[in-house]
Amino acid sequence: MSCARRSSVTVSAVISTLTTAALCITAGASIACNNAASARPADRIDIPAANARMTTDMRDAAAWPSFGRDYTNDRYSPLTTVNTGNVNELQLAWEYHTGITQGFETSPVIAGGIMYISTSLGHVLALDARTGRRIWEHVETTGRTIHCCGVINRGVALYGGRVYMSTLDARLVALDARTGNAIWTTRVGDNTQGYSLTAAPLAVDGKIIIGISGGEYGIRGYVSAYDPATGKMLWRWYTIPSPGDGGWWGKWNTADPFGTPFNRDVAREKRDSAKYPDAWKTGGAPMWQTPAYDTATHTLIFSTGNPSPDVDGSMRPGDNLYANSIVGLDVRTGRIKWYMQEVSHDVWDFDAASPVLLMDARDASGQMVPAAAEAGKTGWLYVVDRRNGHPIRKSQEFTPHTNMFTQPMPQGIKQKSGAFGGSEWSPAAYSPQTGYAYVLGLDLAIEYKVRHEDRDPGAWWVGGSYYGATAKPAGTFTAVDVNTGSVAWQARFDKPMIGGALATAGGLVFAGTSDKRFIAFDARTGQILWQYGTKAGVNAPPVSYAIDDTQYVAVAAGGNWIVDSPRGDALLVFRLGAAPGAGAPR
Repeated sequence: MSCARRSSVTVSAVISTLTTAALCITAGASIACNNAASARPADRIDIPAANARMTTDMRDAAAWPSFGRDYTNDRYSPLTTVNTGNVNELQLAWEYHTGITQGFETSPVIAGGIMYISTSLGHVLALDARTGRRIWEHVETTGRTIHCCGVINRGVALYGGRVYMSTLDARLVALDARTGNAIWTTRVGDNTQGYSLTAAPLAVDGKIIIGISGGEYGIRGYVSAYDPATGKMLWRWYTIPSPGDGGWWGKWNTADPFGTPFNRDVAREKRDSAKYPDAWKTGGAPMWQTPAYDTATHTLIFSTGNPSPDVDGSMRPGDNLYANSIVGLDVRTGRIKWYMQEVSHDVWDFDAASPVLLMDARDASGQMVPAAAEAGKTGWLYVVDRRNGHPIRKSQEFTPHTNMFTQPMPQGIKQKSGAFGGSEWSPAAYSPQTGYAYVLGLDLAIEYKVRHEDRDPGAWWVGGSYYGATAKPAGTFTAVDVNTGSVAWQARFDKPMIGGALATAGGLVFAGTSDKRFIAFDARTGQILWQYGTKAGVNAPPVSYAIDDTQYVAVAAGGNWIVDSPRGDALLVFRLGAAPGAGAPR
């Protein structure tokens, strides 16, 4: 049986019906390229054993068992074999081609010598992490999708011998990790009404956590927890509170928590509030990325996106809680503990889209406290006390600002940062060696035009328009000191930076570029120490792992829809002094 046959796929960028290719077998099943064992019973998972295994894997420097490596989401590898002294000897060890060129944003997970990756069209692959040999491939049939910002999937979760993947048509799927066979699937949202899923799930303490996407379609956002054995929903927390839960109007903030004014007409908003009593039902606030988790306090910490409609705020008076926020939930109950809203009454599409990362940081008094940080589309890194959400600091800008927080008008206004500025969804990394967070940025001016639009369920609903107003958008890669907020160093690029970062104990930080390069920087100075030319944009977060004392660095090179970088389908894996014949495409 051939394991290479694929049929063609056509995709619309905003509203599409995806027809997934048949790959050796009927779609919705798995391709086993080995003699794998049969699936274990579908209704049982030993939760204590699964938790213990996750703890063991996260403590193992050689593994990368979750989206951000461990629950801190800091994308920091404790491995030191590849370091500033020898990174120039890094060579391609192997590459795997998926055959799918819609954009490739996966963050691989690795445990037990096996790598698991997802693709944009609902495939999951298990690969030998040493050689790239395919062990199995699952092909999920995807129904009608209504989605923003490209056909993508950002990764999977491992837990209890299973692999969990979200789909663009808003389903959560559980697969047997040994075979790729489907165990269960559950619907998370109505895919015909603009609900979708793009993030990698998070597996924690007997729960699979996933947040809904779809902020441009008038959804009501939420985060859900599911039973890993059965797919039954355990709790759901809505990112927009109903009037009975206190409402989404908030405190009518005129400035952000650090004093930067929003230039809101709060008096008019209050006068108009009675006109739109049900705006919260279609208020947006998606969750684009995988949460972090504070194991000491059982707190799930994540970022939320924009309210709907994006640009026309007149239809949704108030602060629009809990959009554009860093949020802490009790993972046991789904109840909110705290929040810090970065942008109240957002009319610029300033999603808090980059994943939250956890570390210790100095507060205003100089005391070291448990902290969380998020790199905003605003071009600032926000740091909060993760015990209570109290703001600690906002960094120096990591992308330039002009006319910041200027209210959109019908005739148009230009602003930096903007809807496609700041850090976008790119996962930052943090190194405890330097105390720096490493942030990818887009330097791009946006022109906004506000326009009243009635909502058509399931249709694009922005309330005007926003588009790039910079002839040559640029990119930044910035080291931000989380203890002071100062920029320690910054590298600038001719193309927007979007994808993700990896920091290592070898004194390195890795990131890819839209102009087809994968780069290693000195984590302290920003000096480029090594780079590799690829055939597509490197717009995915790198990871690192080890097998038999050999350290590997892996990254997907497949391009990105937002910045229209060159598409491809390669998963690239590097090591020092690769063996003869290594690097042959698979």
